Amino acid sequence: MASLPGAPTALDRARRVGGATPVGPRRPTLRDVAAMAGVSFKTVSRVVNGEPGVSSAVTDRVREAAAALGYRPNAAATALRRADGRTATFGVLLEDAGNHFFAMLLRGIEDVARERGVAVFTSSTDLDFAREREMTAAYVARQVDALITAPSDSAGEHLRRVIAQGRRVVLVDRTLDGLDVPTVLVDNALGTRTAVDHLIARGHRRIGFLGRDPSIYTSRGRYAGYVEALTGAGITVDPSLVHREGFTGSSPRAAIERLLDLPDPPTALFTGQDVITMTAVSVLQRRGLSDRVALVGFDDFELADLLQPGVTVVAQDPRRIGALAAELALDPAGSGVHLVPTQLIERGSGEIPA
Repeated sequence: MASLPGAPTALDRARRVGGATPVGPRRPTLRDVAAMAGVSFKTVSRVVNGEPGVSSAVTDRVREAAAALGYRPNAAATALRRADGRTATFGVLLEDAGNHFFAMLLRGIEDVARERGVAVFTSSTDLDFAREREMTAAYVARQVDALITAPSDSAGEHLRRVIAQGRRVVLVDRTLDGLDVPTVLVDNALGTRTAVDHLIARGHRRIGFLGRDPSIYTSRGRYAGYVEALTGAGITVDPSLVHREGFTGSSPRAAIERLLDLPDPPTALFTGQDVITMTAVSVLQRRGLSDRVALVGFDDFELADLLQPGVTVVAQDPRRIGALAAELALDPAGSGVHLVPTQLIERGSGEIPA
């Protein structure tokens, strides 16, 4: 039956049962939830704080009452009430949360965090060490339970301070020497070696390498895989075919054009990041070389399968990387280095013969 105009709402009833006189709108409390659910204040507190000892049926009833009332716990107060001092929050520091790889990695973290009632704060470092250090300090000040980060090579010292303050640290996408914390990676060298071996098997011996700055952990691993593949096939590395100075502030287009303008240009290109791969596709199309110069890129990207030819890639699984990192952040016993496999996806561009 429909409610009469002016009839008391569920929140009004809950306030009266809880002994409060409603004076205008106010934020619902644990006592309001307890009154609506027909349970004790302590039971509601246990459900909100994720403590054991409450049946699933009662837990569901409390959650339904909280949803009906629009109750939202106060994170700071909840942390003070918890015996373990946890805040049910993660701080996440990524190179660029707008990049497809890192965006999907973040989704993986959020998938796990949502299931476990953990809020996620996210920031991008843009490879700026000062910003990385600043945001790390901000997360510690917020008392996050764990910091999940794709660190710069300079991050070791301040991350050790974070650990010393009792915060859990999990590394993703890259590692740091001398820092013994849970880490989730792909084998960048193996993924690249697989890609270059694939090109060599199709007769290519002049294979260009376009990578990011060697100060970046992933870039070093990918170049190592390139060298291993060539050396293993008895091919001498030609420095004129290698660009690994990074592209900060400029497009990789100029570097790709330089390789293609060599007197003896490469018959194939390996590109070490999705942004570089997409630029290479554009350059090859503009020059009418898409069906003559083979291309394999590290990282999959949207629409790669719809281009002509489709782009052959070494695909990572960033969502799995993020999910595994979140699981390790929640597990006090979690440790070690965890490798998530890559996959070579053949779509056409990497299968062009020399």
